[in-house]
Amino acid sequence: MVKAKKVPWHHYFQISFLLKGSIYLKENKKILLATSNKGKLEEFQMIFSDYEIISQADLGIDDVVEDGLTFFENALKKARHGAKQSGLFTVADDSGLVVPELNFEPGIYSARYAGENSSDIDNRKKIIDKLNNINSASLSAYYVCVLIGIRSYEDPMPICTSGKIHGKVSIESSGTGGFGYDQIFYPDSLNVSMASIEAELKNTISHRAIAAQLLLKELEKLKS
Repeated sequence: MVKAKKVPWHHYFQISFLLKGSIYLKENKKILLATSNKGKLEEFQMIFSDYEIISQADLGIDDVVEDGLTFFENALKKARHGAKQSGLFTVADDSGLVVPELNFEPGIYSARYAGENSSDIDNRKKIIDKLNNINSASLSAYYVCVLIGIRSYEDPMPICTSGKIHGKVSIESSGTGGFGYDQIFYPDSLNVSMASIEAELKNTISHRAIAAQLLLKELEKLKS
């Protein structure tokens, strides 16, 4: 007679979290987006149109200190903070521009590249200045986004997806849409800057859109 293997206790712990996440998404379509960035919020509201997206600002939740060394670490920290404060299924994003020939800058410091309270204009100017300093009109670069979906603060199995789009950064700015480095980032698949395309197109090809679509597929699995 073959004896059934004893299931480790921590497996039951993990399964209970999965079931809670499944039940929550079936009964409640509210998702907390752990960001105060209006540009990101608008993009996620379009991509996650079947869900009610709530920003942490709506609930008076402050930003967490982003002191991780990777996009993943920062996204996970933001997700846990948002879930702990709200009790909601939480999605956190950490994303940025990476220019390999500039020592992979600005990377995880993309939002504060020119200083703690720097604006998008300040950050773009710093990139342009660095290009001018090395007499280069453009350099290969890519946008990257890491998304974390978390069922609760203590969720031992966060959902993690990522997206990347390759292109180049240029000293030439164009377009009025988007945010961040969009005005100086030119995707390989297009002849215009990311800031020059319609929001509908951006929300199908961007690094954030790619990661978000993968996350949506994982959320649908939870509901099934």
